[in-house]
Amino acid sequence: MTVAASGFAVAAFTLAVCGGAALAQKKYDPGASDAEIKIGNIVPYSGPASAYGVVGKAMGAVFSRVNDAGGINGRKINFISYDDAYSPPKAVEQTRKLVESDEVLVMFGVLGTPSNSAIQKYLNAKKVPQLFLATGATKWNDPKRFPWTMGWLPSYQSEGKIYAKYLMKDHPGKKIGILYQNDDFGKDYLKGIKDGLGDKASSVIIEESYELSEPTIDSHIVKMKAANPDVMVYFTTPKFGAQALKKVGELGWKPVQIIANVSASTASVMKPAGFENAQGVISASYAKDASDPQWKDDAGMNDFDTLLAKYLPDANRIDNSLMTGYNMALTMVHVLKACGDDLTRANVMKQAANIKDLEIPGLLPGIRISTGPEDFAPISQLQMMRFDNGRWQRFGDVISDEIDG
Repeated sequence: MTVAASGFAVAAFTLAVCGGAALAQKKYDPGASDAEIKIGNIVPYSGPASAYGVVGKAMGAVFSRVNDAGGINGRKINFISYDDAYSPPKAVEQTRKLVESDEVLVMFGVLGTPSNSAIQKYLNAKKVPQLFLATGATKWNDPKRFPWTMGWLPSYQSEGKIYAKYLMKDHPGKKIGILYQNDDFGKDYLKGIKDGLGDKASSVIIEESYELSEPTIDSHIVKMKAANPDVMVYFTTPKFGAQALKKVGELGWKPVQIIANVSASTASVMKPAGFENAQGVISASYAKDASDPQWKDDAGMNDFDTLLAKYLPDANRIDNSLMTGYNMALTMVHVLKACGDDLTRANVMKQAANIKDLEIPGLLPGIRISTGPEDFAPISQLQMMRFDNGRWQRFGDVISDEIDG
């Protein structure tokens, strides 16, 4: 009996140690538990950039599907998404609510350079991940100064450099006009294209900025036409991109036109501008275009369509912003899975900074997501494309942002 009791005691001790070790492997910060993972998000569901609101809806659809399939390592995602109307003060208010009241584990996919700029220092001071931002500002890739902030979109400056490379090769010596939004977003693009042009930057004969609060940019287009550049470049958000293309068409003006990727949506820019006015417009992309029939039998596009059919049946599938939200959310899911049972904020950032050649279904062939502890730019490749007969058609090779050496 003593031996049996002793054996039971050993077994109980062994069970306790093993059980304790198993429990010890589970690490949580605010916003994570055995049951859920809270993710905070801000997008403009209203206001001048409300066309981007579908980004948040697509993210929510991905997370709903993950939850229906059992969650991530058994935990359901609680996706809390608020509207900031593309207003920095509102973004600050909503972020404080998400961190201090809702107690989210991470802030994910916050949209817009102005909003993210307004909350960056706060989140870094709180050591809350500001992860996979829906903005391509170059400053998000600064792990030494802001170790809790990481972008997702290709850098605006890199994109600008690629346009410069294209112009110098295919339109050498042409006079260039640039219309840009007068904030960090527009200025980042402007710096990229001028840096890319180098000593050819003198070919930029007119730079015209507009304010986000302006109802229309028609007067700016009229002013630029008077300067008569051969090439017009638009670093705008969707509403103003559509206005620019439409006004140029109404004026009967025929410059070469380049529009930023963020405003290359067939649904929210090209169609409102009028397909006849958008014909021949050039941009660059990293993601598949749902309006392009070449992806009809593509497995990634089929997955995207299946998701929308079940979770966003009323969505306009050819709106590029839906694909953006879809791809970003899948990247976030990858990182959370990699965290395992260590759902601390520090481990979330560690896993986000160690992504190696990740393939996402909605990205173009040859484009991969990769990060490192000193490289917080997940996507650094683009491919040129031209709007022709109602759809975007890619041309040339996938180009790295290292094109300028």
